[in-house]
Amino acid sequence: MQEIDILNKGGIILYPTDTIWGLGSDPTQPLSIKRIIELKGRDNTKNLLILVSDIQMLRNYVEEIPNKALELIRDYLSPLTIIYPKAKNLPIDLLSQDQSIGIRIPNHAYCQKLLREFGKPIISTSANLSNHPSPISFNTINQTIKQGVDFIADIERDKISNQASSIYKIISNTEIIKIR
Repeated sequence: MQEIDILNKGGIILYPTDTIWGLGSDPTQPLSIKRIIELKGRDNTKNLLILVSDIQMLRNYVEEIPNKALELIRDYLSPLTIIYPKAKNLPIDLLSQDQSIGIRIPNHAYCQKLLREFGKPIISTSANLSNHPSPISFNTINQTIKQGVDFIADIERDKISNQASSIYKIISNTEIIKIR
């Protein structure tokens, strides 16, 4: 996959996810994080999330996965992002001030293939300029975004989606709250 080479070089890809079109890059490369933030015109204090392929990959990037989180992942039927309190093996630039990180396991064939072939997480943020609406289709993505990436996936360009993921935050081993 050409996009794997681009990710390995710190490039940015534009790709469909299980929610909406997203911008992705290698979260282990601080320069790629900076490039996404600059492309979106985003405040660098706002968090970015990552996609992982499965629970096994998730374990490499968080200190602990409470049983309640495992139950949510197993039972939730729509896209789900969980904010974990103690990230590990990720650059500080990617984490919130309290060292937490939002992570989603996508149920999307292209994303799963990408994650498995890349072998590590991928940053995933909506493919929009900061303070602009998230794109509901490929055609609604701003030209600045399209011109600022290194690769555009050539699939699902006619698909319309405005489904955002639900977001839960782990407070403790026994408490998880719904954010959205």
